[in-house]
Amino acid sequence: MLRPRVSLALSIATLASGLFLAACENPNPSSPTGSNTTSNAKGLKIGSLLPTTGDLASIGQQMVGSVPLLVETVNACGGVNGEKVSLVEVDDQTDPKAGAAGMTKLATLDKVAGVVGSFASSVSTAAVSVAVPNKVMLISPGSTSPVFTDKAKKGDFQGYWARTAPPDTYQALALAQLAKQKGFKRVSTVVINNDYGVGFEKAFVETFEKLGGTVVNKDKPVRYDPKAQTFDTEANAAFAGKPDAVLGVLYAETGSLFLKAAYQQGVTKGVQILLTDGVKSASFPEQVGKSSDGKYILSGAIGTVPGSSGKGLENFNKLWQEKKGGSPGEYAPQAWDAAALLVLAAQAAKDNTGVGIASKIREVSTGDGTPVSDVCAGLKLLKEGKQINYQGASGDVDVDANGDVIGTYDVWTVGDDGKIKVIDKVSPK
Repeated sequence: MLRPRVSLALSIATLASGLFLAACENPNPSSPTGSNTTSNAKGLKIGSLLPTTGDLASIGQQMVGSVPLLVETVNACGGVNGEKVSLVEVDDQTDPKAGAAGMTKLATLDKVAGVVGSFASSVSTAAVSVAVPNKVMLISPGSTSPVFTDKAKKGDFQGYWARTAPPDTYQALALAQLAKQKGFKRVSTVVINNDYGVGFEKAFVETFEKLGGTVVNKDKPVRYDPKAQTFDTEANAAFAGKPDAVLGVLYAETGSLFLKAAYQQGVTKGVQILLTDGVKSASFPEQVGKSSDGKYILSGAIGTVPGSSGKGLENFNKLWQEKKGGSPGEYAPQAWDAAALLVLAAQAAKDNTGVGIASKIREVSTGDGTPVSDVCAGLKLLKEGKQINYQGASGDVDVDANGDVIGTYDVWTVGDDGKIKVIDKVSPK
């Protein structure tokens, strides 16, 4: 999906706002005191634009708690630039129109300086078209399409875009290497027809062929409509040609329907299922369902997901356990780091605006400053006029000139009990 022109995105957002805002804004946005977040006129105001409903809700709901937790932590240690940080939360519904409407509200009505979001690449494409002209810094914890790197290189984002998850050029390389290690020579692909799916498909095809593999349906790629409800045709096409494995670059809700359709047609037998981060949630095997003998259809499937192995991960996990119980889910560390970069950059700039944040994102995430993995320790050093190099929960988050970071990937599989477990790591080389 091509990025809409700014004027089109704004028009869509304005027309849609009356319809979408009631659904996509959290009626009780988080703030340290539980009061209306707009009351903090002096301090830094940030937003989140993440999917708690729609096709990616199962993953969005795992990460959405990170941002208010970061704000609570920062405010407990003195805030930013001498004031409390406030937060406005918006549900983007995994929908570009809702994302554009939500981003318009955050930028023009709430007047936030930075936003953590979105997760879906198609939604971030719509949102960044609104963020840039309004000078709002947008940091995504999971929009991994390579399209953003290309646009950043062209100067489209003017420095108001970054992400804490690596682009799919790296994940595609990692997955292609994994497929080769497993001995798969003939692989076909099926992807959701948006920036995420098509970008991943292109990167995987190029990489797998360089490694000597064959993409069976390269000339007739299978790309499904994100709004589709039936997938019989796509299932037949994806599994045709006797591939050793089928790579599915899917979202959870529609992806479960596709895989169920493929199983019901009997085309999955003897074919390895390869998956990516868009479906890695504890509930996904259950969504796909079980066979007649009670075995999970996804049993034995393998996939990759950006891993979290940063110096701040242990402390983040402890804090999550203390405040929320249990363990944080997928992309929660990346969301935490995105919010951390916003507050650290604002403090480094001594400026609570998007312009100030954008000017310091790279400085606080890379360079020769004092390495810190604790956001409060980082804020303290910055207040003293010192430089820092934030090393987060998800990784080192060294943001480059295009807003990208490099990471490693966890290899995961689905057991016979339907539970997902990480079995290995793979680094793109």
